[in-house]
Amino acid sequence: MAAGIIVLSLSAMALQYRITATALETRQAELLSAELSGFAQFYEQRRIPGLREAIAARAALTTPDEGLYLLQDRNGTTLAGNIDRWPGALAPEGALFAPAPLSEIAIDGTEYLGVARELPGGFPFLAARAWTPVTGTLDELRGTILWVAAGLSTLALLAGWLVARAVVGRIGRINALADRVAGGDLSARLPGPQSADEFGALERHVNQMLDRIEALNRATHRLSDAIAHELRTPLNRIRQRLDRLEGQDEDVAAIREDMAGTVRIFDSLLDISSAEAASGQRPGLVPVDLSAIAAEVYELYEPLAEDRGLIPEARIEPGAWVLGERNLIAQLVSNLLDNAIKFTGPGDGVTLSVTAGERHMLTVADTGPGVPDDIRATVFDRFTRGERDRAVAGHGLGLALVQAIAARHGAKLSLPAAPRGFRIEIAWPSLPRP
Repeated sequence: MAAGIIVLSLSAMALQYRITATALETRQAELLSAELSGFAQFYEQRRIPGLREAIAARAALTTPDEGLYLLQDRNGTTLAGNIDRWPGALAPEGALFAPAPLSEIAIDGTEYLGVARELPGGFPFLAARAWTPVTGTLDELRGTILWVAAGLSTLALLAGWLVARAVVGRIGRINALADRVAGGDLSARLPGPQSADEFGALERHVNQMLDRIEALNRATHRLSDAIAHELRTPLNRIRQRLDRLEGQDEDVAAIREDMAGTVRIFDSLLDISSAEAASGQRPGLVPVDLSAIAAEVYELYEPLAEDRGLIPEARIEPGAWVLGERNLIAQLVSNLLDNAIKFTGPGDGVTLSVTAGERHMLTVADTGPGVPDDIRATVFDRFTRGERDRAVAGHGLGLALVQAIAARHGAKLSLPAAPRGFRIEIAWPSLPRP
């Protein structure tokens, strides 16, 4: 919009310049024609003496910078005028009363518009008006236009910079909000008050959308928590009654085990819900030694892996401190090792490693069958299990809980390609050793 206004303004000024230049040129030609008509009258009345007096009078009032006037005899002697010699490059043509073109004459760097004619009897006659007033006026006008153009361009650049800065700043606020929401902070909002323009409307709509998402998310968590809590009580009662019937029937033991598994499912769902609800929030997190926690959990699972004929290995660098909850991190490592042991067979390797750096890396890798391609994209979803995993005990909640705990700590999960088996990497924000 602003650029269009500037282009129109400059076009209008250029048109005004052309109109002014044409008007000044026309005015100079009209003034010269009027002088020629006056000289013609003097010549008609008194011939050369009358013309000589008229030119002498005009020359006395005009400097060569303003105009040129000259009348000579046939021998080149000056009879009247404000210059002493005839311009060498100019040849007289036509009679005084005959139509003759106006010529542009340059003498000593000064440009003129005039006529050079030869009167009867061989008398050369010159009358010219300088272009200096016209060119001076046009130069001033051109300079004014250039200054105005420069000013408008500067204002346009400044306005464009201010608008771009405002737009980029407001887009940056929306991007920063999106990063916070993607990190799990559903309470983040764009600060108000919002303006009345389109960006303000967009900010209001974004905040309203986030309000709705947060409300739906809270309702979902409340519903899942309520279901889990409400079902745990009757399930525990059934379990207690089954305990009283222990030894009476083999089916009772099977039912009791099914009930225990169901309770574990609800416990896992509650743990996932709790971790997701606190995702990205710092309260409750304290400095903990990731290396030490990983080593302790590995010691618990190493005998189990060896009993199953696996080849366990730990490569843990010391001093990988992070901000976190010790119990949750231990549960994360436990789930990863438990999965690796369950889904591998005798002779396979299971490796736990911790690498300290700008972002500490916790890695669990095995040389088992790996994750089927058809569930790789949904491996962290709740209740995700491949067809070949149906015979293995579990409910498909282990990796979902791992993802929720990682998000709680601001850690990033990745599943890099492995030549064999399954490999998961978790990058943790590092913390200076306390």
